[in-house]
Amino acid sequence: MIDRHVLPLQKRILQPVANQVVKHGIHANVISLSGFAIGLSAVPLLAFGLYHQALLAILLNRLFDGLDGAVARAAGPTDRGAFIDIAFDFFFYAAIPIGFAIADPAVNALPAAILVSSFMGTGSSFLAFAVIAEKRGLTAADYPQKGIYYLGGLAEGAETIAVFVAMCLWPDHFPLIAFFYALMCLMTTVTRWHQGWVAFTQKNIDTNVRT
Repeated sequence: MIDRHVLPLQKRILQPVANQVVKHGIHANVISLSGFAIGLSAVPLLAFGLYHQALLAILLNRLFDGLDGAVARAAGPTDRGAFIDIAFDFFFYAAIPIGFAIADPAVNALPAAILVSSFMGTGSSFLAFAVIAEKRGLTAADYPQKGIYYLGGLAEGAETIAVFVAMCLWPDHFPLIAFFYALMCLMTTVTRWHQGWVAFTQKNIDTNVRT
């Protein structure tokens, strides 16, 4: 919902840093792999109840995720980079609720399972739309810098990270936060289904589609 506003600001902040990183010969894929490893370290930290440390790992992951894209733009984007960027993101998002479930299975397991299931809805609808959009040669006017068609919605990357931050700051309220965000993800999934149903029944489609 707010990614279209956050991403340009992120680009302005990180691009000068990325330019210096490129000068030192550091590849975007190295940053992606490092950020992914840092992000996954949040899962055992959450499992042991180290919520503030886990929050730091989550925020560092997002910093690296923004930096790898900026480095790719400076050095030249690659298909491999675009692939691992989106693949790592979806795995990372689904892994974080598991840490909370392990920390307190009796209280958190069910809301974590429902949240991860809702992520399947947003992720699958996002990727399915991107596949058909690529086939039809569509581009997303709001996200021209993305490696694939980026279909917006109520629950996007910025909202997901905000929810993770809230969970780490108020872990006792994890079930309520998880159920609430799962509902947002379900609403996003349904709207994306509708967008795909409408867009892909048309024989001729404008190649500069806003969502």
